Amino acid sequence: MIAGATRYGRMLGGLARYTLAREMAFRGNFLVKVSVELLWMGIMIAFYRTVFGKTSSIAGWSEPDYFFFVGCFFALNGVIETLFLENCNEFAELVRTGDLDFLLLKPIDEQFLISCRRIDWGTAPNLVMGAVLMAVALVQKGWEFDPTRVAAFFATFACGVAIAYSFMMILTSVSVWMVRNQSLMEMWWLFSSLARYPREIFAGRGAEPLGKFFTFVIPILLVSNVPANVMVRVLDPRMVAWTAAVAVASLWVSRRFFQVALRSYRSASS
Repeated sequence: MIAGATRYGRMLGGLARYTLAREMAFRGNFLVKVSVELLWMGIMIAFYRTVFGKTSSIAGWSEPDYFFFVGCFFALNGVIETLFLENCNEFAELVRTGDLDFLLLKPIDEQFLISCRRIDWGTAPNLVMGAVLMAVALVQKGWEFDPTRVAAFFATFACGVAIAYSFMMILTSVSVWMVRNQSLMEMWWLFSSLARYPREIFAGRGAEPLGKFFTFVIPILLVSNVPANVMVRVLDPRMVAWTAAVAVASLWVSRRFFQVALRSYRSASS
């Protein structure tokens, strides 16, 4: 198992170097992509600074806590976009043209190759910007180092990535039957938009059932809410355990769903 993980780690490193070399061949395009990400984050910070100029908290989140949450979402979204999003977007085209045949013939795991074959370095700065925003928020909050919270944060952050990746893989797999998946990827954007807000905003008679639905049925609200909560607010062991269980179950379900989809795949040339 260790040898297998080492082998796939080396392959991921090779793919990362290859895609970085390709990206650097068009430096202008790379700089524009990074500039867009910087501009987007600047707009978000300016927007929330304006909001907190009118109030001291949003749904119980103070300004430093909320900016830590925003930084956590940016970092997590940066991991997803850098490693998986572009690959999953191209899956439908592989199915439609039959180019998926060539990938399935490779002597490595199909899911790994399809979801990790290209690294989108243009969105990688989101991870750094999110980490910087989280660090600044902790300093502003006067946060004191707590190894238990730090360990819980990294564990739940990894679980959040796993849950988001699983949702994306399930939506991507549907392309085998639908061929075009534009509407499905729009559904992914809807889910990721939900993940950028604190769970506490779903309060009140009409919104509370929605909050519970997206926490316990389609648990997209766990993705960035739980890591941010354990670091700067309440470390709830039951929610941490629930997040870990959901991450494991999501990975298993998405893996099985992807394999079922591949068994239904018929080459475009057949």
